[in-house]
Amino acid sequence: MVGGFAVAIELCALLVAVWSFVQAGRNRPPERPLLAGLAFIELLLVAQLVVGVVLLIRGGLAGNIATYLAYLIGCLLVLPVGAVWALAERSRSSTVVLGITCLAIPVMVLRLNEVWSGRA
Repeated sequence: MVGGFAVAIELCALLVAVWSFVQAGRNRPPERPLLAGLAFIELLLVAQLVVGVVLLIRGGLAGNIATYLAYLIGCLLVLPVGAVWALAERSRSSTVVLGITCLAIPVMVLRLNEVWSGRA
């Protein structure tokens, strides 16, 4: 995997997570700018999927292919599920849910890179 790109995804997700928690502290429901931040992270994750599949086709995987694909695809599912949940309720707690889903992204991307390198 591309290490610098993974770090960029992780930092963006952490930034949006902090933003979500600040908004929750201000007792705000999820608003458009926050959802736009989620959409940006999702675009980065789609790009990661494309890069990951291309690298997989080239044969660079050192770890387990099933686990790698599960993390690669699972990363894409976390934010939409969290957003649907948050938009169904639209309260302070739903903003916290978005923050928690954003915290899951760096963990999954880190794990994805561990699987890629064969350290898992």
